[in-house]
Amino acid sequence: MEEIKKEPVTILLILLNALIFLIVEITGGSENGQHMLECGAVYAPLIFEQGQWYRMFTSMFLHFGAPHLINNMLVLFVLGQRLEPVVGKIKFILIYILGGLGGNLLSLFFDMQTEKYTLSAGASGAVFAVMGGMIYVIIRHRGKVSDLTIRQMLIMAAFSLYFGFASEGVDNIAHIGGLLCGFLTAVIFYHPRKIWKTVP
Repeated sequence: MEEIKKEPVTILLILLNALIFLIVEITGGSENGQHMLECGAVYAPLIFEQGQWYRMFTSMFLHFGAPHLINNMLVLFVLGQRLEPVVGKIKFILIYILGGLGGNLLSLFFDMQTEKYTLSAGASGAVFAVMGGMIYVIIRHRGKVSDLTIRQMLIMAAFSLYFGFASEGVDNIAHIGGLLCGFLTAVIFYHPRKIWKTVP
């Protein structure tokens, strides 16, 4: 109960993602491309030709299979329980949502340039946004927040990006975009008060 009080948004986001996953599984399957499209996954032609921009948001709560969901939620839990108490509930959700949308927009722009349109969904862009926000917050806190150091966060980000590029079917542009947009969102909204030390 104490953890829920400290990180209510993190817990709520995990529960919401899990609930939506279960609904998608029951109603048609999370690995059924057509059903995922009907549920709100990103597909560039539908966005550009029919103006279905809502997919940029709905896709952030959809996952292709249980491993996809579990991996994203584990990282969200680890980082969220450290970032949310520091920045607060509102700023945390802004980092998550705006960073995730930014990652999706960058991915959409990349698809438009390459004209290689794929079905895309997942919270990983938003999770990478939390990662980017965490990096900025740690920098502002002189290299450490809770038990995380800037070195640990940079290594985590580097490995996460590497595994994405080493795997097939991963939207790496959304990951990079999420990381950058999460960092920038934190820069814009997070302004910790400076603690001035008096010199005797």
